Amino acid sequence: MPSFDIVSETDIHEIDNAIAGVRREIETRFDFKGSKCTVERLENDITLLADDAPKLAQMQELLRVHVTRRKLDAAALDFSATPERASGDALRHKVTVKQGIPQDLAKTIVKGIKDAKMKVQVSIQGDELRVTGKKRDDLQEAIALVKRMDIEQPLQYQNFRD
Repeated sequence: MPSFDIVSETDIHEIDNAIAGVRREIETRFDFKGSKCTVERLENDITLLADDAPKLAQMQELLRVHVTRRKLDAAALDFSATPERASGDALRHKVTVKQGIPQDLAKTIVKGIKDAKMKVQVSIQGDELRVTGKKRDDLQEAIALVKRMDIEQPLQYQNFRD
């Protein structure tokens, strides 16, 4: 039976390249001269450390721009955590790189496909979804339906098998 997988993967090496670009720009920009602003990544967490709120906002925007320049979707970055106070007036903000499809989002996608009464079966397999159907056209309709859904996380469609 034809099938494909719906996954959400972000290339960490490209994220590292974007972070290196942000660091270079922070070192050369005039408005960051003399500041102690840093960007670090540990696993799927990026830590932005800035002297004050305007510099933190600039760093967040720089990170979005550099991620987009590396042909990644800026929606893969989760800026939902609130910035916390660090030493002195400095601010620290943890940005999470989204990897995998969370269970609640997977259930939403499965429900959307089932509500459309398509002739495909969807199963949740860890942090990805497997969609199977009898015809290739049904699978292509399922991909089109998921693309039309309002999902704030970048998705990829892989392993299309006939």
